[in-house]
Amino acid sequence: MTDNLPLEVGVGLAEDEARLRQRIREHLIVKPGASAGLAGRDPAWAGGPEFEGLSAKELKAAAKEYLERSVKQLAEAQEFLWASDTYALLVVFQAMDAAGKDSTIKHVMSGVNPHGVQVTSFKEPSAEERDHDFLWRIAKALPERGRIGIFNRSHYEEVVIARVHPELLEQENLPPGPRGGRLWKQRYKDINAFERHLDNDGTRVVKFFLNVSKEEQKQRFLARLEDPYRQWKFKPADVRERTHWDEYMQAYEDAITATSTKWAPWFVIPADRKPVMRAMVVGVLLDTIRSLDLKWPELSDADRAAAAEARRLLEAETRS
Repeated sequence: MTDNLPLEVGVGLAEDEARLRQRIREHLIVKPGASAGLAGRDPAWAGGPEFEGLSAKELKAAAKEYLERSVKQLAEAQEFLWASDTYALLVVFQAMDAAGKDSTIKHVMSGVNPHGVQVTSFKEPSAEERDHDFLWRIAKALPERGRIGIFNRSHYEEVVIARVHPELLEQENLPPGPRGGRLWKQRYKDINAFERHLDNDGTRVVKFFLNVSKEEQKQRFLARLEDPYRQWKFKPADVRERTHWDEYMQAYEDAITATSTKWAPWFVIPADRKPVMRAMVVGVLLDTIRSLDLKWPELSDADRAAAAEARRLLEAETRS
């Protein structure tokens, strides 16, 4: 552990980390009814005054160590979630291109049992999907009880991309009705009702907006272009979308403000420092699962009797 890391090793480490996570969580969450305030959030925020004295190298090392430790804890929490078979966790990631959605999912979920996690990446809707309501394909991809479902992009594309490019609405074969502001407000209401239904039925929803700065996005695009092994990730359309940066930020501002609820909160994660971003995400996920009323399955009398008999047979086999 880095000497300057503001967490003490040994007794009290878990308590210190829990308090630190809570302070960071309070900074990241968009409280219901409050503005998302994206323009006033620092995409390079490192976690508060506890980290201001760390060099970039020390901060990276501290974040990576915390991530490694927390990934193990998340694996244990996911096993508990699976065993209880009562709740599911839906994790939504939204961001501008190159913010780090893929790498965050990869690193944060690196220690979790693959059988307990499913990742869905939503691309441009198919013809069949366009002939249904905008939540249809989302409902089909929801995780079952005991599992973690991750949406790499989500139903929020329908109030962000479709707002920046309203011509996309013409492909959805919508019946006559409100467009413009009235349409977006109706979709916000539909999303809130949908997520409330999920929460009522045992699917906890947590949503992350990875808040990358425009300058950092530019540097990441250039890095991809200069690396022959990463050029495949670059798409010219990504640069064209940068010309709509302000429109995207306004669309995200309005959507996050309207849909951060008690039952499905938004967390705005500073994304200019990838190791810090990943550490913050895993901290929120740990707290979310630990807040659930999970219980280990209880064996019936018949199950206990069968287990005792199995034990007797195994021990007898060993003696023979």
